[in-house]
Formats: sequence, structure tokens, C-alpha cells
Amino acid sequence: MSAPAETKIVIRALTREDLNAVVAIDAEIEGHSRRDYIERRLTAALREPTLHAQFAATQGDTLVGYVLARLLLGEFGRPHAGLRLEIVGVHSQTRGAGVGAQLVQALTSYGRKHGATELHTSAAWNDHDMLRWFDAMGFTLAADRWLDCEVEGGAYHAARDEGVGAPEGSGPGREIDYGATGDNDFEKLARDSADVRSMTPQDLQEIARIDRAISGRDRSDYMQGKLAEAMNDSAIRVSMTARLDGAIVGYLMARADIGDFGRTEAAAVIDTIGVDPEYQHRGIGRALLSQLFANLGALRVERVETSTAPRDQALLGFLFDAGFKPAQRLAFTRAI
Repeated sequence: MSAPAETKIVIRALTREDLNAVVAIDAEIEGHSRRDYIERRLTAALREPTLHAQFAATQGDTLVGYVLARLLLGEFGRPHAGLRLEIVGVHSQTRGAGVGAQLVQALTSYGRKHGATELHTSAAWNDHDMLRWFDAMGFTLAADRWLDCEVEGGAYHAARDEGVGAPEGSGPGREIDYGATGDNDFEKLARDSADVRSMTPQDLQEIARIDRAISGRDRSDYMQGKLAEAMNDSAIRVSMTARLDGAIVGYLMARADIGDFGRTEAAAVIDTIGVDPEYQHRGIGRALLSQLFANLGALRVERVETSTAPRDQALLGFLFDAGFKPAQRLAFTRAI
């Protein structure tokens, strides 16, 4: 008598009813539960379905795998839409059966329909199982660079908080070097040079205006999506705006969570930072960054991360001068 044929794997959209099964598989993989994080990601997808791609792999009535991804529409000036793969998991009893490949195929099909050209993700350099899987799925190292910086309780740093050798914008010049006088009085912190506040939904119009001035494009829908993510999708709200002369002249969008890309501790990730061109070289970017570190220190978030393209030398210089350094995380990409 022949053995019964295995039930076919079916790929469908994730639903709220899948939460418990996803959490259970993820906990088996990670060794601890990330229920709160996964629930936030699923809730975000259901709230804004046009910005998310989340699929389930089922065998009969049993969920055996899942993938969660978000549509990228211009992070740090990327000219083309893409997908950011955030979480993928397959039940131990069905690994090796091609479930992961089918989930990736579902993502690429979704990406083609929505104008995405690349699938992006990242992993720690020593996560060998994940690196092998990326290799098998056709991912290659991306040009993007992950940088990070220790928060150190929001402690004062001259280079970050007073702008020592940290130019903003694309110009080669420096702002006033407060550390060059030798008096070491530290009286003027960068965050005192602008009124930095927590971001609110009412800030969208001014944020979109600044983005148009920087990018030359109207990306109001993208900025609205990023604002919604900053307001609703993180465990901790850390996005902020900077004001001078009664107007918003800069913004920083960041998120802080436990679980993103397999992180086991809370880390803030900067997605976007922008300064009104008319107010560049006045310490606005450093004011935002300085206040971010102070806020995160109070919240006991230990690290800030960000990803940027190597061609953006002005941004790289700004981040390196602020104390960022290459992170122990690699960026990967796969063509759609």
C-alpha cells in the first residue's frame, strides 16, 4: 500500500487569526516569544494593506510558514520602490520542503505588481543559518551600509552635540566649531539651537514640504506612510521635528522595537532625516540627533542603527562625525 501523498502547500495572505501560530513558530526559532512585536506588525499590515506584504504558507489547516515585509517608497532617497523583508519563519517539521522559497516567490510576485524592483533585508554577520538561507534564495550583498551608535544613556558628546567637524548638507564647509576654543565649557548644546519636539500627525504638511524641497518630488503619500509607521508601528515613539522662527525646519523619523530583523534588545532605527535647505548649516540635524540620544537614554534604549547608501557621502560624513560606525549587520538584496 503506497504512502498517502503529502498535503499541498498553499500560500495566502496572513490574517489576524494566524497570530498564535506565527508567534509559536517564531518562538521555536528565536528561543523566546516576540508576540508583542509580531502583533504590531500584523496590525500595521491590516491597517495599511497597501504598504505591507505578509503571507502565510499552510498545509491543510495548519500554518507552517510566514513572511512579513513592508513596501519601501523612498527611504533615504532611494529612487525606486522596493520591499523590506522583516520576518520569515518555517515550522521545523516542514523545513527543506521548499516552503521558504514559495514565500519568497509570493513576495516577488507582489513586488512586480506594485512596481518594486528589489527585495531588501539584513542579518547579523554571524547568523550563519540565515546567511545560508539568503544565499539559497538568491540574495546578494547590497551596497547599503548599516551603521550603529551606542546611546550611552544619552550622555553628552562634543562631536554630536556641538557639531565638531560635522557638516550638514552636501557642502564641504563646517559649522561653528564650539570645541575649538579650548575653554571646554560646553555651554551650547546642539539641541538648544532649535525647538525639538515629538512628531505629531499635524506635522505632515510641513514635513512633506521639506521633503519636496530636498528631493524635488512630491512624496506626500510616502511621508504620510512613514509618519503613520512612526506614530503607530513602534513599541516606543521617538520621531521628532525641529522648529525655528515658529516653523518646522527639520524632522527625524525613527522607530524603536524589540524583534525587528531578529534583534533581541530594543534598538532605535533611523529611517529618514531631513532639514529645510534654507536652514542647513545651522545645526538642525545635530539638534535632532542629540535630542534623539537624550530621549533614548531616558528610555534605556541602548543602540541607534541606520542604513544608508555609500554614494551619500554627506550623510555618511554626518553620521560618522556623530559617532556612528559600521554595524555588525550586513545588508542583502535580491532583484524582483
